[in-house]
Amino acid sequence: MNHDFLWGGATASYQCEGAWKEDDKVKSMWDHYLHEENLENGDIASDHYHRYEEDIRMMAEGGQNSYRFSLSWPRIIKNKEGDVNEKGIEFYHKILDTCKKYGIEPFVTIYHWDLPQYWEETGGWLNEEVCYAYQHYAKVCFDNFKDKITHWVTFNEPKWFICSGYLIGNYPPAHQNPQETIKAAFHVMYANALGVKAFREGNYPGNIGIVHSFTPVNGIDDTVETKIAMRYADNYCNNWILDTAAKGEIPIDLLTALSKIYDISFIKPKHLKTIKENTVDFLGLNYYSRTLVKPYTEGETVLIVNHKGKESKGESKVILKGWFEQVLHDPNRTYTEWDTEIYPKGLQEGLIEVYQRYHLPIYITENGVGVQEDVSVDQVQDDYRIAFMNDHINAIMNAMDEGVDVKGYYAWSSFDLYSWKNGCKKRYGLVAVDFEDNLKRKPKKSYYWYKEMIQNNGKTIKREKY
Repeated sequence: MNHDFLWGGATASYQCEGAWKEDDKVKSMWDHYLHEENLENGDIASDHYHRYEEDIRMMAEGGQNSYRFSLSWPRIIKNKEGDVNEKGIEFYHKILDTCKKYGIEPFVTIYHWDLPQYWEETGGWLNEEVCYAYQHYAKVCFDNFKDKITHWVTFNEPKWFICSGYLIGNYPPAHQNPQETIKAAFHVMYANALGVKAFREGNYPGNIGIVHSFTPVNGIDDTVETKIAMRYADNYCNNWILDTAAKGEIPIDLLTALSKIYDISFIKPKHLKTIKENTVDFLGLNYYSRTLVKPYTEGETVLIVNHKGKESKGESKVILKGWFEQVLHDPNRTYTEWDTEIYPKGLQEGLIEVYQRYHLPIYITENGVGVQEDVSVDQVQDDYRIAFMNDHINAIMNAMDEGVDVKGYYAWSSFDLYSWKNGCKKRYGLVAVDFEDNLKRKPKKSYYWYKEMIQNNGKTIKREKY
């Protein structure tokens, strides 16, 4: 590990800030959806809005030299006309100044899922106008924070928020419509290119990338049928984001397959030209697990996500009709209570694959394990998180030994936060937040392990070749 390697933790505005209607912030699609559905929400979350100094100081005391966080569009832009909320700008200046005070390098995401509700009401990502509104919002961010941010991210995990919002239906706007999924997915990748275009045209300092929910695809055997299923799965899981952002090309075999069933006439030459000309400088990969697939056998498309942990363990299911089936419940594999396979080898192999394909610098922008934990104790003894981080950092080092250019690692998450539809009981933090006791912060055992590992520049990692 070289000495400018970024070691940090990551958060997202909706998941940690709280202060949902403070200082002229307007409603996000998540505020609206969770309130309407009467679900656990992020109205207060970890109250990072009022405790950011304490949180950033703890990052520095934990040896971390970087903090990945996101800006909130509804906090910064008041309305469809694009008017700026100066109080929102001021808040992020405070965060950035606090990062500087503690020697923390900010790594900033422009959009981490919280679309303003005023845009959702016009169709959200189904509406091309939102792409241009995003470009305006991104430019406002560049103009205001250009002197304090070097590493910019256009979007966090397009695959998750689009497929969950428009195909699975478990995130707002909670639709289940493949045609809408295709359109919204395209609009997000077009908006990504528009954001990059604004960045380039403004000659802002630093670099700009995209963050993807990376899940390398493996097959159950070496048959041609499995290889075809793997290609479908790779296009669905990865390639429509990575190829489009890094190469400026949507996979043509994906468009070919979709065009046989769905309308893709909304994709125009002017869009494709913008996408081709505005590719990213780096890739951020959020890695939690791989995707193991087998050929499609029968039945309709089924997409079931476990949001309840152990009470729903084993219920997750992914079948895309005509494309592939995901193998999720192999008795020889280890899974979390949320049906996520623990498979560090996938990160090693996936990093090598991505680097060979795109030759761009890579940051591991999220990596962690969600667990139900009792945080009323003096210190959470999260040896399972330490083992998880050790094995995945080891996988990164193995990939770097093979020549992969990895420039940073961010634990998800810096501290416990609201975990979308899983609420606050699914904990990822290096620091415990006691949601029952005044949001008290207490470092977990993993926080100190991470600190020592950073101070020793990775030399304390137990090494193993996968």
